[in-house]
Amino acid sequence: MSAPPATYTAAVERYLTGAGIAKSSARIYRISLMTWGWMFTGERAPTGPARRGAKPPLFPVAAIDDPVLPEVLADLAAARADEMDADTVNRELSIARKAIGWWQRQGWIDCDPTIGIERRPAPPDRTKALAENQIAALWRLDISLREKTCWKMLYESAARADEVLCLNVEDLHPGDKRGRTLAKGGATEWIHWQSGTAQLLPRLIAGRARGPLFLTGRKAPAGTPTLDVCPETGRARLSYRRAEEIFEENTRLLANPLASPEDIEDLDGWTLHRLRHSALTHDAEDGTSTPMLLARSRHASVRSLERYARPGVDSVARHVAERDPAARRRT
Repeated sequence: MSAPPATYTAAVERYLTGAGIAKSSARIYRISLMTWGWMFTGERAPTGPARRGAKPPLFPVAAIDDPVLPEVLADLAAARADEMDADTVNRELSIARKAIGWWQRQGWIDCDPTIGIERRPAPPDRTKALAENQIAALWRLDISLREKTCWKMLYESAARADEVLCLNVEDLHPGDKRGRTLAKGGATEWIHWQSGTAQLLPRLIAGRARGPLFLTGRKAPAGTPTLDVCPETGRARLSYRRAEEIFEENTRLLANPLASPEDIEDLDGWTLHRLRHSALTHDAEDGTSTPMLLARSRHASVRSLERYARPGVDSVARHVAERDPAARRRT
């Protein structure tokens, strides 16, 4: 038991540090819990560009025990579920319940207002892996050095986006083409990249010896955690949310090749996670062994690799073409 913090926002930060949430996951947890902060006050959470920089209303964490909140929250959660994909909604619900459970154990709140909210059925997504020609088109985009390096590293390393964005310059071992990251629980893990990333990193680092690897283009605002500020430039660490927005905006036409540029605002691009999914799927298509896939993905079980074992459209096309009797006779 401990004295409750003055605000919900402070309670979130106490949870992230006190519950031992890994550095690589803290950003996602914070974003999800800030989203719930709006709904805990009976307001709809902002979405799209309006979400960036929006701060939830200030209120005490004890307000979560309001007896009318569960009904209000159920309506808000249902409306949000209609706007977002099932995986995102379910992940946010899971994060909220973990935080609420921790706050209950601290004695700060008594109730769980999400208890009546059900997880949304998520149909299996069998199209997450990008085709090889789509990856090639991605590298041809006219983008900044920061984005080019980040996207190359994500694909070549098959790492999670939050892990890459949490990298600091001092975590890198350029000669070995690898970087050190922390897993859940504080264990050290390594991500490995290839020559494409290795050629871009020196230009991105530009002589810096420490601080966040991927930076925003402006000075960090007051109140930014010290770990997220470059001590040499004063710029802030690039956030997962902003990195995702940039990737989605730049890939809208690639994701919708038959659409006209005039319709770009109404289109959806790709997510950063698809780079990891594509890399592991392409590895599986090329015959990479199960132990190596486990090591590269850093999953704990073989069963978790099933999502990557489904060959992509290019691989199936090659398989069919190689077994075409007419093609065999021509050769």
